[in-house]
Amino acid sequence: MPEELNETVVDETEVQAPEATESAESSVKALEEEGDIAADYLEELLDIFDLDGDIDIDVRQGRAYLEVTANGDSNLRLISDPETVEALQELTRLAVQVKTTNFSRLILDVGGSRQARVDELTRIVNKLIAKVKDTGEAVPMKPMSSYERKIVHDVISEAGLVSESEGEGRERHIVIKPS
Repeated sequence: MPEELNETVVDETEVQAPEATESAESSVKALEEEGDIAADYLEELLDIFDLDGDIDIDVRQGRAYLEVTANGDSNLRLISDPETVEALQELTRLAVQVKTTNFSRLILDVGGSRQARVDELTRIVNKLIAKVKDTGEAVPMKPMSSYERKIVHDVISEAGLVSESEGEGRERHIVIKPS
């Protein structure tokens, strides 16, 4: 009599170590909590300055992402300047760090200013990419935040060129190089 084989079908999601799944879930949960703390802080700020806005919380690319939006006739545009958003983001990060005692990498968008900045950076980078391809020479960019550098690195990579960050602190910038 042949021996019966005892086969079991294993779901691919079960193949992952349970610790990895738990870690990913706890990480998302921690980022959601970070988003909630940040939203509470931002709501208080908006109330203090009598600004209209709704706050949406999301988790994107391993970061808490908060977007403050309002209808077209809102006074939210008063704080949607990119430099103001950057300052508000830093204040919000500090508020989260005080409550959680963990470093925060949250991203704040006010009135679509982040997307507008992404569009602007993409336009600038595409012009510089064309210049690098035409001349074959490296082109340095102006200093920018780590978030903006990440966006620029991605655009350059998609175009098939190479980029490197150079400099320290506020002087950190990208150099676009031919491939």
